[in-house]
Amino acid sequence: MKTFGLNPYLPYWENVPDGEPHVFGDRVYIFGSHDKQDGNSFCEEDYVGWSASINDLGNWRCEGVIYKKEQDPINGASYDKEIPAYDDAMDAEGMLHNLYAPDVAQGPDGRYYLYYALDFVNVISVAVCDTPAGQYEFLGYVTRADGSVPNIGRWFDPAILSEESGNYLYYGFSPSFRFPGMETLEIPGAMMVKLADDMHTIISEPVCVANGYDTAKGTDYEEHPFFEASSIRKFGEWYYFVYSSQQMHELCYGMSKTPEGPFEFKGVIVSNGDIGYQGNELATSYYGNNHGGLVEINGKHYIFWHRHTHGRAFSRQGCADEVQILEDGTIPQIEMTSCGLNDGALPARGKYESYIACHLTEADREKVGLVLGMGGGPGDSRPELPESMPYITEERDENYEHGCKPYICNMRTGVVAGFKCFEFDGTEREIVLELRGVGKVEVSVDAPDGKIVAEAENTSEMWNTVSVELKKTKGVHALYVKCVDGKLDFASVEMK
Repeated sequence: MKTFGLNPYLPYWENVPDGEPHVFGDRVYIFGSHDKQDGNSFCEEDYVGWSASINDLGNWRCEGVIYKKEQDPINGASYDKEIPAYDDAMDAEGMLHNLYAPDVAQGPDGRYYLYYALDFVNVISVAVCDTPAGQYEFLGYVTRADGSVPNIGRWFDPAILSEESGNYLYYGFSPSFRFPGMETLEIPGAMMVKLADDMHTIISEPVCVANGYDTAKGTDYEEHPFFEASSIRKFGEWYYFVYSSQQMHELCYGMSKTPEGPFEFKGVIVSNGDIGYQGNELATSYYGNNHGGLVEINGKHYIFWHRHTHGRAFSRQGCADEVQILEDGTIPQIEMTSCGLNDGALPARGKYESYIACHLTEADREKVGLVLGMGGGPGDSRPELPESMPYITEERDENYEHGCKPYICNMRTGVVAGFKCFEFDGTEREIVLELRGVGKVEVSVDAPDGKIVAEAENTSEMWNTVSVELKKTKGVHALYVKCVDGKLDFASVEMK
């Protein structure tokens, strides 16, 4: 049975950010880092694989753990070759380095090559497998033939393209200030090197393909300099380089007729706060760093990106939305939705859990901004959340998958949770809200202050279902649930 596509597209309990989608055969595979639920730093878990049929994008299958952090020799695995010299700027004694954002390509020999960087380690590692989501084995490090690593650009967030013309590795990190261990690096922006067919030996000098903080002034990248999150694809005659800008919340892109670039800046594809969409200047949700890539599936194109939960930076979830590629190859910015892979609006029938909300704001829209802990590292303390901040979280409940009941916490007066979009056929007459706490809500369509179609009140400090009349509504609409008085938790919405 075909399942509805939702955002996030994986089960709530799974946290795979930095998702790079690739179609191999008749399935689309996601390769990303792996956050811990309600984690304390980025990418605390081993890599896991997920895939879906290209004909059923709402039904994802877990392929299990595909690579473990202890498999890298820098983390102690046996290795009969010399480990290249590398910076280790933030070594946490007694802790394994975490696996940061990866990418995968099928090499000239038909095998699948996984590229990754360990946290704060200035070298890129490579693992290999005979299948897209099997058990990867460590292969080696990306170096020149003599074992050295070029001292230009930060070897971070790799993206890989393997095609008839060659193998192209993109990488880079371009912050506005230098972290420890980066003082001597030249960091012009996103870098590219060619690799030999062994998929790890550098056979060209690094070239800058997208300007970063140090070099963007006076270029097309000045307003959106490259920061991190390199991703590369080819559609038709165009190569698309996707990256996260200095703004962090947005995925931007450049285009080129060759994989060597340079890539001409073209614009923003998605912001995980919808900033810039149709001129919007206020975030529609708390935002944070972003990373993802483009993919073509059955003739349609999608951008995969990630959002944040728990009000902090370290429990990110993968989302995806369709994009349109115009005749000239450009891609207009899209808005976040709750139904990204569904091929259209969700039917306004049945029960939906509140965590699929793509809009979550508090009463003072000016306060809706960057999630907490973006600069956190191993051992850093957890910041306290602002009292007024609503956020998506969970609690233990064995009646839910993995014993995990998700909900929106801390819906105080003025907080709005929004869903885009539902298709009403005009016969729906009842809406059921699962709430906890004491307060009143209004349900509106099309805008947080749009036409009110239902009102409800809850008086229980236990989870409670409140059923009220739903005014006749027809067509495709965004749905907003607004707390107009009190303080509530919000678990689900059902329309009948």
